[in-house]
Amino acid sequence: MKKSITKAGMAALLTTVMLGTTLTGCGAAAETTDATTLENDKTPAAAQADGATEEAGAQEFTYPMDTDVTVTYWCDLNNNVAANYANLGDTPFGKGLMEHTGIQIDFQHPPTGQGEEQFNLMLADGDLPDLLEYHWMNYTGGPEKAITDGYIYELSDIIDQYCPNLKAYLEANPDIDRMVKTDEGHYYMFPFIRGDEQLRVTLGLMVRQDWLDDLGLEVPTTMDEWHEVLTQFKEKKGAEAPFSYEYTMGSLTDDNPFCYAFDACRNFYLGSDGQVHYGAVEDGYRQYLETMHQWYEEGLIDPDIATQQFDQVSAKMTNGTSGASIGWAGSRMGVWTTAAIATDPNYALSPAPVPTLNKGDKANMGQIDNAVPNQGGVAITRSCKNVEAAARLLDWAYSEEGHMFYNFGIEGESYTLVDGEPVYTDQILSNPDGLPVAQAMSAYIRGNYNGPFVQDIRYLRQYYTYDGQKASNAVWSDNDGKSHKLPPITPTSDESDQFSAIMNEISTYRDEMTIKYILGTEDLSTFDTYVSTINQMGLDRALEIENAALKRYNER
Repeated sequence: MKKSITKAGMAALLTTVMLGTTLTGCGAAAETTDATTLENDKTPAAAQADGATEEAGAQEFTYPMDTDVTVTYWCDLNNNVAANYANLGDTPFGKGLMEHTGIQIDFQHPPTGQGEEQFNLMLADGDLPDLLEYHWMNYTGGPEKAITDGYIYELSDIIDQYCPNLKAYLEANPDIDRMVKTDEGHYYMFPFIRGDEQLRVTLGLMVRQDWLDDLGLEVPTTMDEWHEVLTQFKEKKGAEAPFSYEYTMGSLTDDNPFCYAFDACRNFYLGSDGQVHYGAVEDGYRQYLETMHQWYEEGLIDPDIATQQFDQVSAKMTNGTSGASIGWAGSRMGVWTTAAIATDPNYALSPAPVPTLNKGDKANMGQIDNAVPNQGGVAITRSCKNVEAAARLLDWAYSEEGHMFYNFGIEGESYTLVDGEPVYTDQILSNPDGLPVAQAMSAYIRGNYNGPFVQDIRYLRQYYTYDGQKASNAVWSDNDGKSHKLPPITPTSDESDQFSAIMNEISTYRDEMTIKYILGTEDLSTFDTYVSTINQMGLDRALEIENAALKRYNER
């Protein structure tokens, strides 16, 4: 049966769904919603309450669409999906999306680890799918250049004509609106939006709590305490790689809390002076490298750090080879705990804060996403033969029905309503096939990773089932990282080629030298030469471009 969806109807549900002010949490860290978020992230219903009265003239659109259109949709296949399915279209989520919208979807996935390469090959030969899910801020020259290069549509008119749900949300949330368009005012993607500030801090350090208890140690909060903990893990727990993580995954290396301990990072950040700075040439970065090299020499850091992937880290974190890592509370802490307690019921992981150099200090930097992070955004390509169908498909995710589906799945199967609130069933939380919660969720929803929709805080409050997960948000957010987070700024088309050329060279050199310094194949006595080389590559010009982009962003 087709369902009519009006803007007013969408707005009414989004008032409760996005704000979540009457929800009960499953842990102390997730029980309250930031007041600033509530003020800034007005829902469509809130905007209408301020004076907009459109219900009488609202244009109705019904789903599922009566069409035989097939849309091609290219995206990476999330690891938790790939563990059980070869294609997103084979999942209950993929099948349900097609059923609800009436549009057939041919999902196309690059081989694991080859997403960037496949994306560039598609652009080179011009054989594009209808929809491209990509981290568009990484496009060479930025998203505006992807438009001017003729690969993707500028979406303003398309959103006006076919996307009442997304349009209503953006009109009601001006801070989000300026994050999803270019300096020229052009919309370029259907965005992934974190609908609550608590959803923006999801990554940090984790440590074997059962080992700490056995050794009479507390969760480390300083670099000296971490050194002591890792040393005891090695000497008394037989850990061959006390600290291990996927160094090769950029998002983990970008947000390395050990780097933050020295008020440093490896990329651009917002300084206390309101200007953009580049952390990888500062003295704090040298101190970080010096410490990491010392720990590596002492056998406290995984000897395979330079090359290992998720499966290898997972094995080490669950078989006693490693006792600490960096990762997400869901897809790392939760997955590893579920796997390990099958053979070791005492296994437990706890979150650890961004460490400091002095006991009692609060870290100046830390991980936090923008409300619109650089992931999960979907553009309509110029190859698309039915733009309306593609736009209607994507816009459904921002409707009341689509929002519930993307975050909770199929009512009666993956969730039920209890006193009007969605509660995951045992199909998710106690999967009969023994799947970890992250994998069971990923079969039915996209709420536990990303995609073109608004993420709901109520998913997170049920996703985190272990004590360590429930405490993670409060622990990992106890720093001043928010004040140093750059908004999603972009260079102009004229600046983009120059910026990309400069930063491609700098980033390649930085990454080569960083791992050499950690492994000791390059002596840190050459750090000044390293900095000088980066400066000669054009860092000053890159910073000039970034600061100009920040100024334009602030003026949007």
